[in-house]
Amino acid sequence: MPTPRRTRRRRRGQTTIGWRERVSLPDFGVSRIRAKIDTGAQTSSLHASRPRFTQQDDGEWITFELYPRRRSRRDSVRISAKVIEHRWVRSSNGQRELRPVIETKLHLGQEIWEAEFTLTDRNNMSYRMILGRSALRGRFTVDSGRSYLLPDGE
Repeated sequence: MPTPRRTRRRRRGQTTIGWRERVSLPDFGVSRIRAKIDTGAQTSSLHASRPRFTQQDDGEWITFELYPRRRSRRDSVRISAKVIEHRWVRSSNGQRELRPVIETKLHLGQEIWEAEFTLTDRNNMSYRMILGRSALRGRFTVDSGRSYLLPDGE
């Protein structure tokens, strides 16, 4: 007799999101970034152009340019954030890269919470942000066949 297939019930109260959504980073005054929801990625990633590191009394800080819209430098935002650590990450092309990690508020749908992001140059990628499993865990279920299911995080 075949083994019965286990099915996992959707947790009560979890919101369903699509494979891409628009999100905001309220601490940085950035809204409506198109983000790819990537359940294959453990950590989330954010585009960072021209990073500069400085030492301050409370630790290491990074200042970088974020271009929220693909193919547009018009809306660039200069961001400063405290580096909480450096982490080795294997990118989608298989290369390992040591990336700075920051923490900031993330606004998606009706939820706002603190999330960690590794910073890297995503200039040649379609999405300026990847949301990985650790940022989504316990909050959302993903419908991989649909997009932009939530109102824009503002």
